[in-house]
Amino acid sequence: MNTDVKKIEKRLQEVVEKNEDAIKGFDKAAENSKDEAIKSYFRGRIENRKLFLVQLKNAASGLDLGDGDIDGSTKGSMHRTWMDVKAFFSGDNDEAMLEEAVRGDKAAIEEYYEVLAETQVPARIKEILREQRDFIQNDLETSHILEEHK
Repeated sequence: MNTDVKKIEKRLQEVVEKNEDAIKGFDKAAENSKDEAIKSYFRGRIENRKLFLVQLKNAASGLDLGDGDIDGSTKGSMHRTWMDVKAFFSGDNDEAMLEEAVRGDKAAIEEYYEVLAETQVPARIKEILREQRDFIQNDLETSHILEEHK
């Protein structure tokens, strides 16, 4: 297999893992949240990220982007454990969960920018990545509004 294709697969797999991590993190945050509006926000983000995975895997058919299970990364698993610990010791659980979601979304946006900078990524995949990145950026505004609501 060509090295450029392997590099594209690796970079796209990182984006897939970041979305898998987000799904699991949002699920954990919804589980820990006491506020119904915030629970609903996190559940909506889960559905968005699942759609992102479908879009990426459909656009990148022929590339190896994993087995379809939502596994996430080791780093993501450690972050979710940190969210549990923070939720346990935090006086304002919902605010802490929103802060972690914002931090995770900012990291995801950075990952999208890095992959989009790769010249070898096919145009159809770049368009999907741009749309997903823009959605996450716009969604950060919603999370800031929810933080102010708390």
